[in-house]
Amino acid sequence: MPFDIALLVLLGALFHASWNAIIKGGDDKVLNTAMISLGAGVISLLALPFFPLPGWQILPFLMASVVLQTIYFLLIAASYRLGDIALVYPLMRGAAPLVVTALSFTVFGERISTHALIGIGCISGGIFIMALGVRANSAKAAALALLNAVMIGLYTLFDAWGARTANDPISYVLWISILPPFVLFGYALYSRGNVRVREHLKLNWWRAAVGGAGSIGSYGVALWAMTKAPVALVAALRETSIVFALLISVFVFRENGSIWRYLAGGVITAGALALKLA
Repeated sequence: MPFDIALLVLLGALFHASWNAIIKGGDDKVLNTAMISLGAGVISLLALPFFPLPGWQILPFLMASVVLQTIYFLLIAASYRLGDIALVYPLMRGAAPLVVTALSFTVFGERISTHALIGIGCISGGIFIMALGVRANSAKAAALALLNAVMIGLYTLFDAWGARTANDPISYVLWISILPPFVLFGYALYSRGNVRVREHLKLNWWRAAVGGAGSIGSYGVALWAMTKAPVALVAALRETSIVFALLISVFVFRENGSIWRYLAGGVITAGALALKLA
């Protein structure tokens, strides 16, 4: 993978870990998720006039992505409500590259080199090792995180396909960011009530702005990279966001760390280097 693409994917990984931390940091995970989705939707609406309108051929990919990403956001909120970020994030993101690799081979017929397979295996394995150092305070949280890994794999496949069909990944990302806020805010209004949603928005508007920008930036970079490099390689390298997420968990949330983190960090780094050689 070219160095400039790898560097941008790593920057996107930092953005991704940051907006997940914003969800974890508040009291109400469902409303925090809705805030970030709202921010991404507003930013997308403001930016759309500056990008070309994609053709109707991307509509099936948009619809599938919106459904899958809505489920993904709801599962994030539920899993963070039940478990620590240091448990949920590794399981959720560690299994996703394995799902994406299998799907990209099946759908796109992408051939993965030995270096790339080693890299993907190291990154996923390292992420799982990180989870070993965390007490599973909720088996349900772990199950939801693994279920969300499947959602990640599916929407990544549809979006990579859609971005390649649209020939403009940024425009595609903006369009798929518009519809989820309606679904998530509808659920928030139903489950929390109008008054609580308004109060949360007033106090947490910054979550919408910062988290929404981070969400679009992270995914936009990833989809652009997927039009330049194999989907499985980009998806795996993007999951190095776990290193950033666990640093945040230790230094920001003061969650307990362990020696497993250092071991896992070395394995993930080795995986990233293997992908660079692929």
